[in-house]
Amino acid sequence: MRRLQYSVASSLDGFIAGPNGDYDWIVIDPEIDFAAMYEAYSGLVMGRKSYEVAASTEMPGPALPTYVYSRTLPEGVRNGVTFSHDPVTHVRTLKETAEGKPLWLWGGGELFGELAGAGLVDGIEVAVIPVVLGAGVPLMSPKGPRLSLELRRHRLYSRTGTMFLEYDVLRA
Repeated sequence: MRRLQYSVASSLDGFIAGPNGDYDWIVIDPEIDFAAMYEAYSGLVMGRKSYEVAASTEMPGPALPTYVYSRTLPEGVRNGVTFSHDPVTHVRTLKETAEGKPLWLWGGGELFGELAGAGLVDGIEVAVIPVVLGAGVPLMSPKGPRLSLELRRHRLYSRTGTMFLEYDVLRA
């Protein structure tokens, strides 16, 4: 079964986007190999808002199968992207129907909370950016579950002060 990894940049105070959805505070450390990061995944899982950001920017890695979960966009496949209204059922099927590289939960605190609540998130990888925003989009929706984590690896990118933390989600 494939793993689902939530991999995201966060401010020190736990926000993945600013109050207006802004992300200009995310520093890109030259030591981070984004192409290799993309190569480690078999597909991108994201919410509608994250998809809109991704669609408006140039993704730094190879094209990956992309799955977008939205209550407002019509379901189906368009321009190589699969849209679904039911993230829990769809992601469960994606995890169960293939082995190999993990799926990348690319963004969305609400989607992360929903998938974590269903027991589908296996790991969390956070690049903590040295900035305090004070408000914004939280790492996980306040409706999300409590998760116990075990540190797998960490790395400090000293040039920018970014701390990359990798955790496994512990199952009860």
